[in-house]
Amino acid sequence: MLKSPGARFLTVGLLALFMFIPLTMVGTVIESRADYSRATISSVGAEWGGQQRIYGPVLVLPVRGPVTIKDNREVVDPVTGAVTVEVFEVTKVQMKSSVFVLPTKFDANLATVTEQRKRGIFQVPVYTADLSIDFDFVTDDATDWLQTGEEILWERAYLQVGLSANKALRGAADLIVDGQPFAMEPRGADRSGASGIRAELGDPRDHRSYTLSLGFNGAENVSIAPVGRVSNVRMQSDWPHPSFNGAYLPNDHSVSEAGFVANWSIPHLARNLPQISRVDTGSMVGEVAFGVRFFQPNDFYQKAYRAANYGILFVALTFLTVLLIEMRQEKQAHPVQYILIGLAQAIFVLLMVAYAEQIGFAYAYLLASVATVGLLIVYGITGLKLGRRVWVLGAMLVVLYGLLYMILRSADYALLAGATLSFAALAGTMIATRNEDWSGPEGVAGRGFFRKKPKGVIPPKPAE
Repeated sequence: MLKSPGARFLTVGLLALFMFIPLTMVGTVIESRADYSRATISSVGAEWGGQQRIYGPVLVLPVRGPVTIKDNREVVDPVTGAVTVEVFEVTKVQMKSSVFVLPTKFDANLATVTEQRKRGIFQVPVYTADLSIDFDFVTDDATDWLQTGEEILWERAYLQVGLSANKALRGAADLIVDGQPFAMEPRGADRSGASGIRAELGDPRDHRSYTLSLGFNGAENVSIAPVGRVSNVRMQSDWPHPSFNGAYLPNDHSVSEAGFVANWSIPHLARNLPQISRVDTGSMVGEVAFGVRFFQPNDFYQKAYRAANYGILFVALTFLTVLLIEMRQEKQAHPVQYILIGLAQAIFVLLMVAYAEQIGFAYAYLLASVATVGLLIVYGITGLKLGRRVWVLGAMLVVLYGLLYMILRSADYALLAGATLSFAALAGTMIATRNEDWSGPEGVAGRGFFRKKPKGVIPPKPAE
């Protein structure tokens, strides 16, 4: 390399920037593995039941009424034989849009038990859920939504519950109305073809209390829509890492290693759902549903992404350490040697991911970091000929990889740690090179960045 300190510093900086290429390639490999992991989780979850969203129960009141239809008919003039088209109106009685009534009381209790399903090297969290809902309906105002000539077919009223997928149903599907069981059928028999279940109720005006019990499987997420005029929902699970999501956060919750308990209380004014309507509001479930995602915190693919993002910083700091050490010795490191050092640190991320898929993040990080630090120390002794100064490099690497572990373990403080480390490295470099003559003569200015200006030397006077 060039012996001018400034030129050497700039060259090493360009080499550090060059290491963006292998780090980007490493990031692509990590992204591919993460996509494969997500695809596996999605596949296993879908086979188990998939993400579940419950909308209902909703009381559906079929409506029959007059409909005026315009029709055409040909009329032949008996004298001239000319054919004309005459428009006439016909009034028929047929089925019209139903009246949809939401519950007045809606008290839901959802309990889930999770387990880990394994496919290949991946662990997929799935759950079995038991849902119990106590509810009732007030139908006194249903007739206010009728037009002239329309009537409600009370004996044909039915209850419907929307589900993400009927195949998730595994346990009980019981509807009790005033102490009497009612049979439930797939909602697929409905003209809408929507997923869910339904039950023929007969005339609901004499019914007072309803209880619905459902048992189903699911994965990744479970949510429920607050269809009641006053909706009280309680969710509990043995999963210790819930991520509450959707339109509403819980009023209160507690989370521990044993699981979580969360409670919601949603008044009707807070939801964008009409209590009675002539339109099925099931399409609005995405706007009002809330629930919990069975979150896997800080998985090693996320850690690997951050390691790749911070990789250029750690490569640059290692290059800087080697540069500052070898500036005090005759033998200079070759650009190829810097590239080899950078490649070793880029491959560290791949090692960490590969081993983490097999033995977990902590042990994988320890194994990969020990291997990388050991390799660089040995190379510093044999390849860079750093002598005893190699232990300065080793100490710096141990500190760097220790800090990187802390950064990867805590996503909340990753930026703080990274920014502080960058500032500290820059400040240390500025202090260490404060007396360096960056543009001095080659072979002299490049030595001893801690050297002091010689005392007692009087510069010669310029010739007159």
